[in-house]
Amino acid sequence: MTVRFLKSAAVIASLAVAPVAYAQSAAPTAASTPADFYKMKLGHFTIVALSDGTIALPTDQLLVERTPGEVKTILAAANAPTLQTTSVNAYLIDTGSRRILVDSGSGSYFGPSLGRAITALKAAGYKPEDIDEVLITHLHPDHVGGLAVGGARVFPNATIRMAQSEYDFWLDKGNLTKVDGSVQSSFDAAAASLAPYSAAGRVKPFRAGETIDTGVTAVSLPGHTAGHTGYRVESDGKTLLIWGDVMHVAVVQLKDPAVTIKFDLSQADASRSRATIMADAAKRHYLIAAAHLQFPGIGTLSKSAQDWQWTPVPATPPASAQ
Repeated sequence: MTVRFLKSAAVIASLAVAPVAYAQSAAPTAASTPADFYKMKLGHFTIVALSDGTIALPTDQLLVERTPGEVKTILAAANAPTLQTTSVNAYLIDTGSRRILVDSGSGSYFGPSLGRAITALKAAGYKPEDIDEVLITHLHPDHVGGLAVGGARVFPNATIRMAQSEYDFWLDKGNLTKVDGSVQSSFDAAAASLAPYSAAGRVKPFRAGETIDTGVTAVSLPGHTAGHTGYRVESDGKTLLIWGDVMHVAVVQLKDPAVTIKFDLSQADASRSRATIMADAAKRHYLIAAAHLQFPGIGTLSKSAQDWQWTPVPATPPASAQ
Protein backbone atom coordinates (compact mmCIF):
# COMPACT_ATOMS: atom_id res chain seq x y z
CA MET A 1 0.00 0.00 0.00
CA THR A 2 1.15 3.55 -0.58
CA VAL A 3 1.49 6.91 1.11
CA ARG A 4 -0.51 9.20 -1.17
CA PHE A 5 -3.65 7.09 -1.13
CA LEU A 6 -3.52 5.76 2.38
CA LYS A 7 -2.91 9.09 4.05
CA SER A 8 -6.35 10.09 2.80
CA ALA A 9 -7.72 6.65 3.61
CA ALA A 10 -6.47 6.99 7.17
CA VAL A 11 -8.91 9.85 7.70
CA ILE A 12 -11.82 7.48 7.18
CA ALA A 13 -10.25 4.47 8.86
CA SER A 14 -11.96 5.31 12.13
CA LEU A 15 -15.29 4.62 10.45
CA ALA A 16 -14.40 0.95 10.07
CA VAL A 17 -12.13 -0.13 12.86
CA ALA A 18 -14.26 -3.12 13.90
CA PRO A 19 -13.67 -6.16 11.66
CA VAL A 20 -16.77 -7.46 9.92
CA ALA A 21 -17.45 -11.21 10.07
CA TYR A 22 -18.38 -12.93 6.81
CA ALA A 23 -19.18 -16.50 5.86
CA GLN A 24 -15.89 -18.33 6.11
CA SER A 25 -16.06 -19.55 2.53
CA ALA A 26 -16.12 -15.93 1.42
CA ALA A 27 -13.58 -14.27 3.70
CA PRO A 28 -11.50 -14.86 6.78
CA THR A 29 -13.20 -14.65 10.13
CA ALA A 30 -9.65 -14.73 11.41
CA ALA A 31 -8.83 -15.50 14.98
CA SER A 32 -8.00 -12.30 16.81
CA THR A 33 -7.25 -11.12 20.30
CA PRO A 34 -7.49 -7.73 21.98
CA ALA A 35 -3.69 -7.74 22.23
CA ASP A 36 -1.36 -6.37 19.60
CA PHE A 37 0.62 -9.59 19.38
CA TYR A 38 -0.04 -13.30 18.91
CA LYS A 39 2.53 -15.98 19.79
CA MET A 40 2.59 -19.52 18.47
CA LYS A 41 5.09 -22.35 18.08
CA LEU A 42 6.35 -23.59 14.72
CA GLY A 43 8.49 -26.59 15.55
CA HIS A 44 11.10 -25.24 17.92
CA PHE A 45 10.73 -21.69 16.57
CA THR A 46 8.42 -19.08 18.11
CA ILE A 47 6.39 -17.00 15.66
CA VAL A 48 4.96 -13.69 16.87
CA ALA A 49 2.37 -11.82 14.82
CA LEU A 50 2.58 -8.07 15.46
CA SER A 51 -0.37 -5.80 14.74
CA ASP A 52 0.54 -2.45 13.23
CA GLY A 53 -3.15 -1.49 13.23
CA THR A 54 -5.85 -1.23 10.58
CA ILE A 55 -6.67 0.96 7.60
CA ALA A 56 -9.87 1.38 5.59
CA LEU A 57 -9.65 0.49 1.89
CA PRO A 58 -12.38 1.62 -0.54
CA THR A 59 -12.62 -1.42 -2.77
CA ASP A 60 -14.58 0.42 -5.44
CA GLN A 61 -11.60 2.71 -6.02
CA LEU A 62 -8.76 0.22 -5.67
CA LEU A 63 -9.66 -3.25 -6.90
CA VAL A 64 -9.23 -4.15 -10.56
CA GLU A 65 -12.06 -6.51 -11.47
CA ARG A 66 -12.25 -8.86 -14.44
CA THR A 67 -15.83 -7.97 -15.36
CA PRO A 68 -17.80 -4.79 -14.61
CA GLY A 69 -19.66 -5.01 -11.31
CA GLU A 70 -17.87 -8.17 -10.16
CA VAL A 71 -16.54 -6.72 -6.91
CA LYS A 72 -19.88 -5.13 -6.02
CA THR A 73 -21.64 -8.45 -6.60
CA ILE A 74 -19.17 -10.40 -4.44
CA LEU A 75 -19.42 -7.89 -1.61
CA ALA A 76 -23.22 -7.85 -1.73
CA ALA A 77 -23.40 -11.65 -1.63
CA ALA A 78 -21.17 -11.65 1.45
CA ASN A 79 -23.11 -8.77 3.06
CA ALA A 80 -19.78 -6.95 3.18
CA PRO A 81 -19.20 -3.18 2.97
CA THR A 82 -17.40 -1.46 0.12
CA LEU A 83 -15.08 0.16 2.66
CA GLN A 84 -13.01 -2.75 3.94
CA THR A 85 -11.07 -2.65 7.21
CA THR A 86 -7.65 -4.07 6.42
CA SER A 87 -5.03 -5.21 8.90
CA VAL A 88 -1.35 -4.40 8.61
CA ASN A 89 0.70 -7.20 10.19
CA ALA A 90 4.40 -7.80 10.75
CA TYR A 91 5.95 -11.05 11.98
CA LEU A 92 8.81 -12.02 14.27
CA ILE A 93 10.68 -15.31 13.91
CA ASP A 94 12.48 -16.27 17.12
CA THR A 95 14.72 -19.24 16.33
CA GLY A 96 16.10 -19.40 19.84
CA SER A 97 19.46 -18.00 18.75
CA ARG A 98 18.32 -15.25 16.38
CA ARG A 99 15.39 -12.86 16.19
CA ILE A 100 14.29 -12.07 12.67
CA LEU A 101 11.57 -9.51 11.95
CA VAL A 102 9.61 -9.67 8.70
CA ASP A 103 8.55 -6.12 7.79
CA SER A 104 8.52 -3.24 10.24
CA GLY A 105 5.06 -1.74 10.07
CA SER A 106 4.31 1.75 8.83
CA GLY A 107 5.81 4.01 11.49
CA SER A 108 4.29 7.47 11.31
CA TYR A 109 3.37 7.39 7.62
CA PHE A 110 -0.38 6.78 7.88
CA GLY A 111 -1.72 8.41 11.00
CA PRO A 112 -3.00 7.09 14.32
CA SER A 113 -4.77 3.93 13.10
CA LEU A 114 -1.41 2.42 12.15
CA GLY A 115 2.16 2.49 13.46
CA ARG A 116 1.75 0.14 16.45
CA ALA A 117 4.19 -2.61 15.46
CA ILE A 118 6.98 -1.47 17.78
CA THR A 119 4.55 -1.19 20.69
CA ALA A 120 3.36 -4.72 19.89
CA LEU A 121 6.95 -5.97 19.74
CA LYS A 122 7.64 -4.59 23.21
CA ALA A 123 4.36 -5.99 24.57
CA ALA A 124 5.46 -9.41 23.31
CA GLY A 125 8.62 -9.17 25.42
CA TYR A 126 11.16 -7.99 22.84
CA LYS A 127 13.09 -4.76 22.37
CA PRO A 128 14.05 -3.20 19.02
CA GLU A 129 17.73 -3.76 19.85
CA ASP A 130 17.01 -7.50 20.17
CA ILE A 131 16.36 -7.78 16.43
CA ASP A 132 19.23 -9.31 14.44
CA GLU A 133 17.73 -9.00 10.98
CA VAL A 134 14.73 -7.39 9.28
CA LEU A 135 13.51 -9.16 6.16
CA ILE A 136 11.44 -6.96 3.86
CA THR A 137 8.70 -8.40 1.68
CA HIS A 138 8.68 -5.22 -0.40
CA LEU A 139 9.52 -1.55 -0.04
CA HIS A 140 6.05 0.02 0.26
CA PRO A 141 5.88 2.30 3.32
CA ASP A 142 3.38 0.21 5.30
CA HIS A 143 6.11 -2.44 5.37
CA VAL A 144 9.24 -0.32 5.86
CA GLY A 145 7.97 2.91 7.45
CA GLY A 146 8.82 1.59 10.92
CA LEU A 147 12.51 1.11 10.16
CA ALA A 148 13.59 4.65 10.99
CA VAL A 149 12.47 7.59 13.10
CA GLY A 150 13.93 11.04 12.55
CA GLY A 151 16.65 9.60 10.36
CA ALA A 152 17.80 7.17 13.07
CA ARG A 153 17.68 3.36 13.05
CA VAL A 154 14.84 1.89 15.11
CA PHE A 155 16.62 -1.50 15.07
CA PRO A 156 20.23 -0.51 15.82
CA ASN A 157 21.67 -4.03 15.68
CA ALA A 158 19.76 -5.29 12.65
CA THR A 159 20.77 -5.88 9.06
CA ILE A 160 18.01 -5.04 6.58
CA ARG A 161 17.49 -7.51 3.76
CA MET A 162 15.27 -7.57 0.67
CA ALA A 163 15.43 -8.92 -2.87
CA GLN A 164 18.08 -7.26 -5.01
CA SER A 165 15.48 -6.56 -7.69
CA GLU A 166 13.27 -4.80 -5.11
CA TYR A 167 16.14 -2.67 -3.88
CA ASP A 168 17.25 -1.78 -7.41
CA PHE A 169 13.75 -0.75 -8.48
CA TRP A 170 12.76 1.53 -5.59
CA LEU A 171 16.16 3.12 -5.12
CA ASP A 172 16.18 4.29 -8.74
CA LYS A 173 13.85 7.21 -9.46
CA GLY A 174 14.29 6.48 -13.13
CA ASN A 175 11.52 3.95 -12.54
CA LEU A 176 9.07 6.64 -11.39
CA THR A 177 7.06 6.63 -14.61
CA LYS A 178 6.69 2.84 -14.52
CA VAL A 179 4.31 2.89 -11.55
CA ASP A 180 0.81 4.17 -10.86
CA GLY A 181 0.72 7.72 -9.49
CA SER A 182 -0.56 6.49 -6.13
CA VAL A 183 2.65 4.49 -5.69
CA GLN A 184 5.20 7.13 -6.65
CA SER A 185 5.70 8.39 -3.09
CA SER A 186 7.10 4.96 -2.23
CA PHE A 187 10.41 5.91 -3.85
CA ASP A 188 11.10 8.61 -1.26
CA ALA A 189 9.73 6.47 1.58
CA ALA A 190 11.99 3.55 0.68
CA ALA A 191 15.06 5.76 0.44
CA ALA A 192 14.36 7.49 3.77
CA SER A 193 13.63 4.22 5.57
CA LEU A 194 16.83 2.55 4.39
CA ALA A 195 19.18 5.56 4.55
CA PRO A 196 20.43 5.22 8.16
CA TYR A 197 21.03 1.50 7.69
CA SER A 198 22.85 2.06 4.40
CA ALA A 199 25.07 4.63 6.11
CA ALA A 200 25.94 2.02 8.74
CA GLY A 201 26.60 -0.72 6.16
CA ARG A 202 23.52 -2.64 7.31
CA VAL A 203 21.58 -3.08 4.06
CA LYS A 204 22.24 -6.41 2.35
CA PRO A 205 20.03 -7.35 -0.63
CA PHE A 206 19.79 -11.00 -1.67
CA ARG A 207 19.18 -12.96 -4.83
CA ALA A 208 15.93 -14.85 -5.51
CA GLY A 209 15.64 -18.19 -3.75
CA GLU A 210 18.49 -17.52 -1.36
CA THR A 211 18.53 -19.22 2.04
CA ILE A 212 18.48 -16.28 4.43
CA ASP A 213 19.10 -18.10 7.67
CA THR A 214 18.75 -21.59 9.06
CA GLY A 215 15.12 -22.49 8.40
CA VAL A 216 14.30 -19.28 6.48
CA THR A 217 14.25 -19.16 2.67
CA ALA A 218 13.27 -16.34 0.31
CA VAL A 219 10.39 -17.14 -2.08
CA SER A 220 9.99 -14.91 -5.13
CA LEU A 221 6.37 -13.71 -5.51
CA PRO A 222 6.62 -10.97 -8.16
CA GLY A 223 3.83 -8.77 -9.40
CA HIS A 224 2.78 -6.58 -6.50
CA THR A 225 6.26 -5.07 -6.81
CA ALA A 226 9.32 -5.95 -8.88
CA GLY A 227 10.97 -7.99 -6.15
CA HIS A 228 8.04 -8.85 -3.90
CA THR A 229 9.20 -11.73 -1.71
CA GLY A 230 7.72 -14.20 0.74
CA TYR A 231 9.67 -16.06 3.40
CA ARG A 232 9.31 -19.79 3.97
CA VAL A 233 9.99 -20.67 7.62
CA GLU A 234 10.64 -24.34 8.45
CA SER A 235 11.30 -26.03 11.77
CA ASP A 236 10.90 -29.66 12.85
CA GLY A 237 8.83 -30.52 9.79
CA LYS A 238 6.45 -27.56 10.22
CA THR A 239 6.18 -24.84 7.56
CA LEU A 240 4.90 -21.26 7.54
CA LEU A 241 4.98 -18.97 4.51
CA ILE A 242 4.99 -15.25 5.29
CA TRP A 243 3.61 -14.05 1.97
CA GLY A 244 3.49 -10.26 2.23
CA ASP A 245 0.92 -8.63 -0.07
CA VAL A 246 -0.24 -11.65 -2.05
CA MET A 247 -3.80 -10.76 -0.96
CA HIS A 248 -5.32 -7.42 0.06
CA VAL A 249 -9.10 -7.87 0.24
CA ALA A 250 -9.85 -11.44 1.22
CA VAL A 251 -13.64 -11.33 0.91
CA VAL A 252 -13.18 -10.62 -2.81
CA GLN A 253 -9.92 -12.37 -3.66
CA LEU A 254 -10.87 -15.67 -2.03
CA LYS A 255 -13.91 -15.68 -4.31
CA ASP A 256 -11.90 -14.63 -7.36
CA PRO A 257 -8.10 -14.65 -6.94
CA ALA A 258 -7.73 -13.03 -10.36
CA VAL A 259 -9.00 -9.70 -8.97
CA THR A 260 -6.01 -7.42 -8.47
CA ILE A 261 -5.34 -4.03 -6.88
CA LYS A 262 -4.14 -0.77 -8.41
CA PHE A 263 -1.02 -0.85 -6.24
CA ASP A 264 0.28 -3.88 -8.16
CA LEU A 265 3.20 -3.08 -10.44
CA SER A 266 2.13 -5.87 -12.80
CA GLN A 267 -1.48 -6.98 -12.54
CA ALA A 268 -0.80 -10.11 -14.58
CA ASP A 269 2.22 -11.19 -12.55
CA ALA A 270 0.47 -10.46 -9.24
CA SER A 271 -2.51 -12.58 -10.27
CA ARG A 272 -0.21 -15.37 -11.44
CA SER A 273 1.83 -15.37 -8.22
CA ARG A 274 -1.35 -15.43 -6.11
CA ALA A 275 -2.83 -18.36 -8.05
CA THR A 276 0.40 -20.34 -7.88
CA ILE A 277 1.07 -19.89 -4.18
CA MET A 278 -2.56 -20.41 -3.14
CA ALA A 279 -2.64 -23.71 -5.01
CA ASP A 280 0.65 -24.77 -3.43
CA ALA A 281 -0.49 -23.83 0.08
CA ALA A 282 -3.74 -25.76 -0.31
CA LYS A 283 -1.96 -28.81 -1.71
CA ARG A 284 0.78 -28.92 0.92
CA HIS A 285 -1.31 -27.72 3.89
CA TYR A 286 1.26 -25.33 5.35
CA LEU A 287 0.47 -22.22 7.35
CA ILE A 288 0.23 -18.79 5.74
CA ALA A 289 1.03 -15.50 7.47
CA ALA A 290 -0.53 -12.64 5.53
CA ALA A 291 0.25 -8.96 5.95
CA HIS A 292 -3.29 -7.81 5.18
CA LEU A 293 -5.62 -10.54 6.42
CA GLN A 294 -7.41 -9.91 9.70
CA PHE A 295 -4.92 -10.01 12.59
CA PRO A 296 -3.06 -12.21 13.32
CA GLY A 297 -3.30 -13.11 9.64
CA ILE A 298 -2.19 -16.71 10.20
CA GLY A 299 -4.11 -19.70 8.91
CA THR A 300 -4.45 -22.31 6.18
CA LEU A 301 -6.03 -22.34 2.74
CA SER A 302 -8.23 -25.02 1.22
CA LYS A 303 -10.25 -25.26 -1.97
CA SER A 304 -13.80 -26.51 -2.33
CA ALA A 305 -15.66 -26.97 -5.59
CA GLN A 306 -16.89 -23.37 -5.49
CA ASP A 307 -14.63 -21.31 -3.25
CA TRP A 308 -11.35 -20.90 -1.52
CA GLN A 309 -11.59 -21.14 2.25
CA TRP A 310 -9.41 -19.55 4.90
CA THR A 311 -9.16 -21.28 8.27
CA PRO A 312 -7.55 -19.02 10.87
CA VAL A 313 -5.42 -20.20 13.76
CA PRO A 314 -7.20 -20.47 17.14
CA ALA A 315 -7.97 -17.15 18.80
CA THR A 316 -6.02 -18.26 21.87
CA PRO A 317 -2.68 -19.97 21.19
CA PRO A 318 -1.66 -23.02 23.25
CA ALA A 319 -0.30 -22.12 26.68
CA SER A 320 3.15 -23.35 25.63
CA ALA A 321 3.35 -20.51 23.10
CA GLN A 322 2.54 -17.74 25.56
